[in-house]
Amino acid sequence: MTNATVAAVSDDRPKTSTRDHGELRVDLERWLGTRVSHPTVSDLVVPPTNGMSSETVLFDASWDGDDGQRVHQQCVLRLPPELAAEPVFPVYDMPKQYRAMELVSTVGVPVPPTLWLEEDPAHLGAPFFVMARVEGVVPPDVMPYTFGDNWFFDADPADRERLVRSTVQVIADIHTISADSPEAAFLALDTAGDSPLRRHVNDQKAFYEWVCSDGVRSPLIEEAFAWLDANWPADEGDAVVSWGDSRVGNIMYADFEPAAVLDWEMAAHGPRGIDVGWLVFIHRFFQDIAEMMGLPGLPDVLHRDSVAATYEELSGVPIDDMNFYMVYAALRHAIVMFRITRRQVRFGEAEMPENPDHAFIHHATVREMIDGTYWSKL
Repeated sequence: MTNATVAAVSDDRPKTSTRDHGELRVDLERWLGTRVSHPTVSDLVVPPTNGMSSETVLFDASWDGDDGQRVHQQCVLRLPPELAAEPVFPVYDMPKQYRAMELVSTVGVPVPPTLWLEEDPAHLGAPFFVMARVEGVVPPDVMPYTFGDNWFFDADPADRERLVRSTVQVIADIHTISADSPEAAFLALDTAGDSPLRRHVNDQKAFYEWVCSDGVRSPLIEEAFAWLDANWPADEGDAVVSWGDSRVGNIMYADFEPAAVLDWEMAAHGPRGIDVGWLVFIHRFFQDIAEMMGLPGLPDVLHRDSVAATYEELSGVPIDDMNFYMVYAALRHAIVMFRITRRQVRFGEAEMPENPDHAFIHHATVREMIDGTYWSKL
């Protein structure tokens, strides 16, 4: 088992923050005083499901309301990681994330109520925003929900299917917002390319170049980019608002229905297949790990063909070239994991393998996908 494999299934999450939360609480309370009267802020809590990108912090706040009564609010602070934390992405556009949530809420997508956006970095060292906390549960990443012993794995199959269908409905609802809509113009990628998909892929190429600027490159990632060029869809379809990180682990559920759709860092314009392919692939990523560990996992959940059929039923639009979009999802995830391995090396949590392609755990999957041997597993 490689170091990357150990990191992927360990109970110890990689380091995500270098901030002193005592100081952060004081600064946050001081800032809140610019928005409300006489605020108090509780101790800050990092949720156990905190991701490895933007920093998420929970806190309780209270302040004097206009009627003289004390207002109490459970809050979530979202802010970029510090540079010392070796961020996953080169840029963290917090206003974009905030506005993306506001935008998709107009078409009925459940997102946490947005409270405040602060674009002045003087207060906490970077732009940030605050949301209201939403109650719900999330299929766990650590340990992966496909390993068992969690609410999603143990659920009745009918409830799991209801969760999947409602998740696909969320994606279909997001996709009702056209990339041509003036309200969605802020999500356009500032990258060269003659179509939204070309710009999206070129943006990922730029991300990859940033990740490997230390000189360590991945021949397999570069081969996957070449595979995309050789297998480009004949018809990209219409361009819509793409969530970008469309997975069940980014949704809080209540009674197997979405209560809050989270994590909008990768929102952009793009074809519908980007989100549908990512949804299926990320499940396959966890399923493949489970099978590698000798566990049964959930092989019948989020199946490629059933998800594509459900999406077409709910949206009225078929997703052609699902294999293309799953390869693209695997490639995108490989770049993220290529970066995360570097972070783990930086913090003494892993060692860079001799073969750089082994710096992302699903290298065998990427190889099988571009060789055409993976699809028989589905």
